[in-house]
Amino acid sequence: MRVLVDTNAFLMPGQFGIDLFTELERLFGACDIRTVREVAAELEGIARGRGRDAAAARLGLALLPRCTVEEAGPGRAGADARLAGVAERDGSIVVTNDRGLREALLARGIAVVSMRGKKRLELVRG
Repeated sequence: MRVLVDTNAFLMPGQFGIDLFTELERLFGACDIRTVREVAAELEGIARGRGRDAAAARLGLALLPRCTVEEAGPGRAGADARLAGVAERDGSIVVTNDRGLREALLARGIAVVSMRGKKRLELVRG
């Protein structure tokens, strides 16, 4: 099982206390957890700021070494477009709490893991 993690999913541990990797293991058992370079760049940008989101992004950056980071794709696609493309190509599930991205992925038949009740993650099939 290959799972792709979006920027806001990396923020969940700092914002809501969700243990991202434990929750993914609960849902899927052993899985290949990945992200894309564009997500790492977004986290780096948020982490340079101040406040709760910046602190959550710094925690997210500390979690990155536990994932395989796919290098940036050709062109200048944003993180959402890149995640959708990689998920479609590889048959991956995407972890995101971004409503717009979630709806776009589900419309394309891509399964999504999102937060439920600010305490746990759940799988939604497209």
